[in-house]
Amino acid sequence: MDFARKVWRWLVAIKDGLVLLAMLLFFGALYGVLTMRPAEPRVREGALLIRMDGVVVEEPHDTDPLAALKSGDNPKEIAQRDLLRAIRGAATDAKVKALVLDLSKFEGGGLVHMTEIGAAMDSFRATKKPILLFGTMMGDDGIQLAAHATQAWVDPLGGAVLQGPGGMRLYYAGLLDRLKVNAHIYRVGTYKDAIEPFLRDGMSDPSREARKALYDATFGQWRADVATARPRANIDMVVRDPVGWFKASGGDAAKAALAAGLIDRIGTRAEFGAHVASIVGGGDDAKQRPGSFAHTSLAAWLKANPEKTPGRAIGVVTIAGGIVDGSEGPGEAGGARIARLIDRAADKDLAALVVRVDSPGGSVNGSEAIRVAIERHKKKGLPIIVSMGNVAASGGYWVSTPATRIFAQPGTVTGSIGIFAVIPSFERVLAAYGVKGDGVRSTALSGQPDVLTGLSPEVEGMLQANIESGYGRFLGLVAAARHKTPQEIDAIAQGRVWDGLTAQRIGLVDEIGGLDAALNAAAKAARLKDGEWHALYLGENAGGLSGLFKRLGGDEDEDAGEDGADARISGDWAGAIAYQQQQSLARVARDVQSLFAVQGAQATCLDCAGYADLAPRAGAVDGALPGWWARMWLMLAGGQGAAAAPSIR
Repeated sequence: MDFARKVWRWLVAIKDGLVLLAMLLFFGALYGVLTMRPAEPRVREGALLIRMDGVVVEEPHDTDPLAALKSGDNPKEIAQRDLLRAIRGAATDAKVKALVLDLSKFEGGGLVHMTEIGAAMDSFRATKKPILLFGTMMGDDGIQLAAHATQAWVDPLGGAVLQGPGGMRLYYAGLLDRLKVNAHIYRVGTYKDAIEPFLRDGMSDPSREARKALYDATFGQWRADVATARPRANIDMVVRDPVGWFKASGGDAAKAALAAGLIDRIGTRAEFGAHVASIVGGGDDAKQRPGSFAHTSLAAWLKANPEKTPGRAIGVVTIAGGIVDGSEGPGEAGGARIARLIDRAADKDLAALVVRVDSPGGSVNGSEAIRVAIERHKKKGLPIIVSMGNVAASGGYWVSTPATRIFAQPGTVTGSIGIFAVIPSFERVLAAYGVKGDGVRSTALSGQPDVLTGLSPEVEGMLQANIESGYGRFLGLVAAARHKTPQEIDAIAQGRVWDGLTAQRIGLVDEIGGLDAALNAAAKAARLKDGEWHALYLGENAGGLSGLFKRLGGDEDEDAGEDGADARISGDWAGAIAYQQQQSLARVARDVQSLFAVQGAQATCLDCAGYADLAPRAGAVDGALPGWWARMWLMLAGGQGAAAAPSIR
């Protein structure tokens, strides 16, 4: 019977392998057919239609074909750079009569991204072309974009609800104590609160102080942008008495949004489409599809208008998402991958390098790998400019230290200069079930660190000393970069986060400006004039099966103008709340994973992951150094631990 079972397992395994191989061959052949005779890109006279489906990001994740086959449901991501290029270019495109933004399935993108897109929309409107926007249930980011539209519509079952930054987060110290799990915390920085959820039952006073200052600043910037773009918007009404605001409109979210001046009209998608058609024309299928209008999709416009590449190249390397060891990405900042990109590109004839950072930090080792690669080419005379996006905090600031100039936007979250690590141990859990450890040691470090019987005081002291040494190194890097003393940097460090304007005032940032300003500064540093350079974005690759799956994920021309609903986000307020609850549960799962994941010392900040998601990763230990002790120091000093090793963050 055992032999028969083994044979059966082998047969099943062979069958599964053949099925997988057949699917890969099928999709490979399909890719070949689709790319054999690519359709000639064409811009039709009418509107430029941008479906804001999913999240606006600095760098979209690479699509994993196997994961796509398995799940079939990958959240969409839109590169902010593509949006800016299309909106700015369409402003002078004679065939584009209007800009249409569909926010029905929009999931946000951060204050800096929305502010920059809003500025591009203002430039488009300056040409006297209208911007027409349609949404269902819009949040803060959607409201900000709607403020820059000529006319903003919402569905009768939708609306616009302003939340503002901040909110509650979970603290697990009580749960860990009840489960008898010891969380050994090693950190430096009064404000370094990324580890507080495992250390406390609530927010510390320094963390509360820093968070309030940050949220007051960023929300003030949001309000200022909306008020400037849409003076008739009554934000005070919404913020002061949200219940009264809703009740005054009979609890109808759409009417409440209209009453507050957040939108201009209420109507169905078909009614909105008919209005757009009255401006730009109905298109070929207007009679067959209610609400249709003549338009060109974002993808088609970008393909028909490739970027020009005059003169020398200024490289742009993107550090987006959590910084991790290894080759993760795009969409996640694998330190080894980004270091290779920089080395390969800088060996070519680059005039300068712009480092675009949109990361809350992460692995110290991954951050250092990137920093060393940048520093290596700076020493060769290559001008280095940093451009900060939504967030460039902790490890995101670490990688910024080689820059000759740092640009940030007012809403950029930066700073968080500090380091921490955590190791859970389970001696109390085992003792509760009658399991205790005992043995003989030749030194105080024998068998340590031991997460089952507890960490010795000597190991605890050495780990804390190591973290303090890492913090000292962080201070030294920043001090040398900002031409200050370590003591001066320590006064503004301690793990505290700052908004971009404050960061400029205290010397962590040089200038306020976006990526375009950073590129112009890089060109100036390379002594290049306008028309003598172009931006070369390093590591972009839309080909292969990954590119195929991105295209198979949906055609943004499909169902244009028709009423529809997203499978993941319902258009009404209750549906939006349900989706938010799903995200909260996912955050709890990430918190648990971050406690038990295998990582080295971390330079990351607590709520910055809301600006650029940080996903914990585990790695494998080098088998040449066996034992817990070797694994521990591998994680702290440059390697990664095995799956059974304790987690250090």
